[in-house]
Amino acid sequence: MTSRRFLKERVVPVLFLVLLALVLAACAGTGDPGASGSGSPLASATPQPPLTPAPPGADPVSFLAWAFTPIFQVMFIILVGVYVFLENLGVPAAIGWAIVVLTLVVRAVVIPLYRRQLTSQRRMQLLQPEIKEIQRRYKGDQMKARLAQQELFKERGVSPFAGCLPLILQMPLLFIMYSVIQNGLTNQDPRAMLNAFGVQLVNLECTNAPNGVLEATKPCIDTVIPILGNLDVSQPSTFLSVGLGGFVLGLSVLAIISAFLQLIQSRMMLPVTKPSDDDPNTKIQRQTMLFLPLISVVYGGFLPAGLFIYWITATIFSIVQQYLIVGWGGMFPIFGWAPAFATDHTPRFPVAMPPPPDPSKRAAILTDAEKKTTAASTIRPRERGRQGRRGRRR
Repeated sequence: MTSRRFLKERVVPVLFLVLLALVLAACAGTGDPGASGSGSPLASATPQPPLTPAPPGADPVSFLAWAFTPIFQVMFIILVGVYVFLENLGVPAAIGWAIVVLTLVVRAVVIPLYRRQLTSQRRMQLLQPEIKEIQRRYKGDQMKARLAQQELFKERGVSPFAGCLPLILQMPLLFIMYSVIQNGLTNQDPRAMLNAFGVQLVNLECTNAPNGVLEATKPCIDTVIPILGNLDVSQPSTFLSVGLGGFVLGLSVLAIISAFLQLIQSRMMLPVTKPSDDDPNTKIQRQTMLFLPLISVVYGGFLPAGLFIYWITATIFSIVQQYLIVGWGGMFPIFGWAPAFATDHTPRFPVAMPPPPDPSKRAAILTDAEKKTTAASTIRPRERGRQGRRGRRR
C-alpha cells in the first residue's frame, strides 16, 4: 500500500474522528469517509469497478455504507447534474462551480439547524451574568449551583446542548462530501450512481471514453480547472511538500484560505468580553477557535482540493448567516482596532432572550425563598406570658 493511499484510507478517517471529538469537547464547553460509495480512492492505471450503490452487509462498515448511500446519491446527482448543465453551456471550470452550487444547496437545507445553533449559543452568552450570579451565590456547593443552572435553563427555554447537536449532525455531511469528491469524481464509470428506481436522472458522457471504450487511467468526469493553474479538484493541491517518515505532507493555498475564514467565523461567535473575564466554557471556545483551523491546514496536504472549495463556500455562507443573526460578535477589536461600522452594530435578525417569569413563579433555588423557608422552620416562637413562666416554675 502506497503512503498516499495509506493516508487516505487509514489516516483520514482517524483525523476526522479527532476533529469530531474536538467539536464535541468544544460543545461540552460551548466511519469511514468512503463508506458512501464503492471503488478505489484514486484513479490509477488499474481498472476500477464501476461506482455502484453499496449493498447492505453484516459488518458495521458495510451497513453504514448502505445507510448513507441515498444521501451520497442525492449529492452526487446534484453535483453531476450541475456539471453537465454548465458543460453544455460552455462555462469554464464547470466542476468547480458545480461544487459551489452543491455546497449552497446543502447549506440551504441545514439553515434551520444552523440558526438554532446560533440562537442557542447567543442565548447562553446572554445568560452568563445570571449564571455567574448563581455560581457566586452557591460558591462551594456544586450540587446546588448545578441544580440552579438547570432551573434557569428550564425557565428560559434554553438547552445547553442545543447548539452542539446541529453541529454534530452536520459532520456526516462533511464525510459524505469527502466521499463524493474522493470516490465519485475519480471513478472511471460512476454512471450507475445517477440512477434512481431504474430511471437515469442525469445523462453523463464520460470524457475518458472518446471511442466508446473507457480508459482505466482517466476518470469519467473532467476534474481539472485550467483557470486555477490546472487545479485537479479530486487531488490534493500543495505548493510546499515535506516528506515525513514515508508520508508526504504539504501546504495548500485553499486550506490556508479555509482556515482563515474559519478563524473569522469563530471570532464572530465569541462574546464581546475581555479574555480575562471569560468563563471556563468561553476559554475552551477561544482555545478551540485557534486549534481547529490549524487542523484544516494540516488536512490540506492530503485531502482533495474540491473538499476545500466546499469548505470555503460553506464557511462564507455561515459567516453571512452569523452576521445576520449575531452581528460582528467578538470579531473586534483586532489588535486594538475597532472600526466604526462594528460599534453598536445591531444584527438584522437579533436573538431575543425570553423575559424571566414572575418572581412568585420562579423556582425556590433561584430566589431567596429557600433561605427564608429554611430560616422560618428552624426558629421556635418564644412565649413570654404568665403561663409560660408558671410552666417553667413547675
